[in-house]
Amino acid sequence: MGAMHAAPAVIAALTIVVSPGNGNPSKHWTLRCGPAGGTLPHAPRACTRLAALDDPFAPVPKNEACTQIFGGPQTARITGRIRGRSVWATFNLRNGCQIARWRRLSFLLQP
Repeated sequence: MGAMHAAPAVIAALTIVVSPGNGNPSKHWTLRCGPAGGTLPHAPRACTRLAALDDPFAPVPKNEACTQIFGGPQTARITGRIRGRSVWATFNLRNGCQIARWRRLSFLLQP
């Protein structure tokens, strides 16, 4: 299987659920990469951005010092597979570290 060095393809099949946390219904999207598809708006661009991230769904490290700011009640969950690995990642806006993690993947969480 040959790999292109310019733009490595990422193979992914993800389900994204974002809850506004204010009583309104959750939003659901799917994203497939390799080839790009699904219900997420701008899927080809999302796949390109996902391919550029080494470990897009890594949690905040346990002993990380985080600013104590509250970004809102929203929560999100991304499940599926990427690069042959299972994904089960949750997101929130409870502190500075979590907000930064959310923003890093805002192209998936707030399309």
